Formats: sequence, C-alpha cells, structure tokens
Amino acid sequence: MAKIKSAFFCQNCGYQTPKWLGKCPSCSEWNTFVEEIVEKNLSQVVAFSTNTGRTAKPQPIQAIENRGQARITLSDNELNRVLGNGMVPGSLILFGGEPGIGKSTLMLQLAVLEKNLRVLYVSGEESDQQIKMRAERIGLDNQECFILTETNLQNIFMQAEEIQPQLLVIDSIQTLYSNQIESSPGSISQVRECTAQLLRYAKQTDVPVFLIGHITKEGALAGPKVLEHMVDVVLQFEGDRNHVYRLLRTIKNRFGSTNELGIYEMLGSGLRQVENPSEILITNADATLSGISIAATLEGMRPMLIEVQALVSTAAYGTPQRSSTGFDARRLNMLLAVMEKRCGFKLGAKDVFLNIAGGIKVDDPAIDLAVVAAVLSSNADLPIPKHFCLAAEVGLSGEVRPVNRIEQRIYEAEKLGFEKIIVSKFNKGIDPKNFKIELIQCGRIDEVLRALFG
Repeated sequence: MAKIKSAFFCQNCGYQTPKWLGKCPSCSEWNTFVEEIVEKNLSQVVAFSTNTGRTAKPQPIQAIENRGQARITLSDNELNRVLGNGMVPGSLILFGGEPGIGKSTLMLQLAVLEKNLRVLYVSGEESDQQIKMRAERIGLDNQECFILTETNLQNIFMQAEEIQPQLLVIDSIQTLYSNQIESSPGSISQVRECTAQLLRYAKQTDVPVFLIGHITKEGALAGPKVLEHMVDVVLQFEGDRNHVYRLLRTIKNRFGSTNELGIYEMLGSGLRQVENPSEILITNADATLSGISIAATLEGMRPMLIEVQALVSTAAYGTPQRSSTGFDARRLNMLLAVMEKRCGFKLGAKDVFLNIAGGIKVDDPAIDLAVVAAVLSSNADLPIPKHFCLAAEVGLSGEVRPVNRIEQRIYEAEKLGFEKIIVSKFNKGIDPKNFKIELIQCGRIDEVLRALFG
C-alpha cells in the first residue's frame, strides 16, 4: 500500500511547504496553512488528445509561423468590448463576482446566444433541470448548446472530446476535482491542478474556456493568487443588489486593454446590454435643482456622461462631515481646500456630501471641475443650467487643467443634446468649428463660476 503524501498549502497565495508554518514566507499572512493530500495517481491520464502536431523544439523568433488567428466575435457587444473586440482562440478567461450577482445568467446567455458556435456548458452547482428552467425564463434556445452536469474533470474532457465544442464554460472552478489529486474539491491543490489541465486543454485545442470563480468576503477571487497568473483574462462582475445595473470590468487582459467597462441591466428576462450608459447615469428631472452637475468622463475608450450630486449644509454638531460615494474622499478634501484657499469660499464649518449617480465608482480626474461646480452650486443654492457639461481637472493653484481624449468627451456631450461644455483653455489642437456644441475654454475656477452663474 502506497504511503499517503500530504503537504501544507497557504490558502491565500498557494505556497506549499512540507510542514506547518505560522507565517507564510511568500505573502506574509498568518495562520493560513492547511494540510492537504497531494499524492498523485499516475495511472490516470488526461482524457483529451495531445497530438496537435506542434513542435517543442526551440527555434528562432523569425522562424515562428504567424497563423493569424482571427478573434471570435460574440453576439454580446459589451463582453466583446471588455475582451478587446472578441475572444482569442485558446484563451483561458476567469470570470468572478459576488454570489447572486448574475455570473451564471450571463454565461448561460452567452452559451445560448452564440448560434454559430458549439458550446459546452458544464455546471457543478446546478442540475440540468434548473439550468433548463433558467434558459426558459430568459427566453433563449440554441440547438448547438450542450449542458453537462459533472464535477469530475476527466469525465468532462471525455465528453468534450466527443462533442468537440468551440467554446467551453465551467461553472464553477471551485466545484471541479481531478483524479490525480486526492484532496477535496475547492482546495488549493485541486483548484490549481484543474486550472492547469484546463489551460493545457485550451492551448492545445484552441478552444476558449470561461471559468466562473467565487470571491471572498474581501472581494478578491477565491483560491490561490497563482490562479490569476495562470489565466489569460480576469473579468470582475460588480454591482449593488439594490441597483439593477451590473458593471463588467477587466482586471487582467493579455490580449487587450484593462480599462474597458461593460454595463448590463438586470431584468426578469435576463441581462440587457446597455449600449448608451449615459441614459442611466443622468437623471431626467423636470425641475432644476442646485448641487447637480454633469461631467464627461471616460472608462477605457468609452466616453460617458455622469451626474455629480453634492449637498452642502451647516455642521450641526460642530465637527463638519466629509462623505463621498463613488468618488475618492481624499480628492474631495483636496478640492474643498482649493476652493477655500484659492476662491475664498468658507467651507471649513460645513458638511459636504458627494454622490455619483447610478452607483458607479469613478477615478477619472476629468470630473474634478464638475465636483467643484456641484459643491459651489449647493453652497450658494444656485442651480447649474441643464444644458451645461464640464470636463477638466483642477490643480492645487486653482487652475483648470487639460485632460486626455477631450474630443471624444465633447462629441458624447454633443450627441446627448448639451449646448455648452466647459473645458480647459490649455487643451491643444481643439478647433471649435468642428463641433456643433459651444466650447467655453477657461483657465481658472473663477472663470468657470462666471460662465455658470454669471
């Protein structure tokens, strides 16, 4: 009888050691080591063909043949944008998010919407009847979509060898187990081994693979940190359960930008793509209220108009409060200091509350001027005209600084019907004749205030 071999694994980073340690030497975390059985069964072999005809010999880079594989264009335009204009064949994509946020719904929509792809959807968490009920609820049907309820990785490879899918979806990686590892599903060694075998399958068959992953209480992807290094793309599905909108962000992308953003609306019939995000981020109120300004921002290459809301009131208990939702609180304090020092507004004894409408988080410095305008509008109780839009950064000396891709921001404001946009006069190469919207170019905050309030 073979001796059972075990080792201790750090649950945070996956570091392996033959004995228990209090502190992980890799990530410096305490009390994270758990003993797991690591005896490999060498009689088990991977159940997919490895004869791909590829050479394993080193060769000069000039001699490598460029196959010119085209990206796989998906019917989901938001997912296409986030991935970098389509999926790369043979890519391994990790898709994470909180429980109940809509990960399985989005992946099932992807599986049944792709009429031109043979898709194998593997679920280790739900039965085939539950998946069928969800597919009927969202009103989708596809004869080329195959459902497999299995957690054994070797059996999954056997079925994939028979079906020959063009896209493989795993829901979720924490439920799979390999016969080559004796530990339980969801353990560090199982997650790492299953991901390694799926990575090898994707690269050797050129089949893109989606892995749905859980996240921890801190918001990080569950499993060892090495999991994020092994995959090609890491996507994060975000959203507030009190809001119907979901944001799809790219954390890592070997084949495209990491700044792209996809927006969905959660409906009873599934997730709807939001082609024009400005329509959900701007309140269409008939009454003109103080403390509201519109900013032109960018998420990756995507221009959006967002609504900045501010409320300034007298501090009731002596100590003024500074609170912001969706905006950096430290940057808000800096802008308040600039307004008090450079413009003479006495805000030190007043409460200031700031909110970005729609429940999104923005770190673009181009919304600085909109934040300043909203705060001063609430302080003086003077509404900003509804046809105004702002796009500029504010410096510590009170100057209005230029921002990048200003033309895209101006075109977005023009498309949504705004009549005037305030930008920095230091933006070079802007010809007002190229735009139908009126450009107001300012160099300091006091010039902006005169343009807004007269």
